[in-house]
Amino acid sequence: MDRQRSHFFPPDPVQTQRLVLPADLNQYGYLFGGRLLAWIDEASWIAASLDFPHCRFVTVALREVCFRHSVREGTILTIESTLHHRGRTSVTYSVQVRDTRSPLAEPIFVTDVTFVNLDDQGHKQAIS
Repeated sequence: MDRQRSHFFPPDPVQTQRLVLPADLNQYGYLFGGRLLAWIDEASWIAASLDFPHCRFVTVALREVCFRHSVREGTILTIESTLHHRGRTSVTYSVQVRDTRSPLAEPIFVTDVTFVNLDDQGHKQAIS
């Protein structure tokens, strides 16, 4: 079943959880920023691929990269991706990252991720 409903009823947010392990930490014992960015890219791509299963999306932009506070080993992160905008060839997802054990606390990271739909030759194509 497609997650996509209609223009008036956007799909529900997609949540992904990640456990911060020792291999994810920098030399100071905090989560590598690049690791979090990779998880955000993957989680939002999964949301887009579930919402638009016949598209071939690639990441073209993150609106902002601003880490609001550090993350330690053992933290369980929830990455929530919500469809924000659908264009002719692209979609944008609003992404929030939170500590799963403190869901009411300020998000650790917030951004918008934009994907473009490509054909087999790597050219933009309309979203089907």
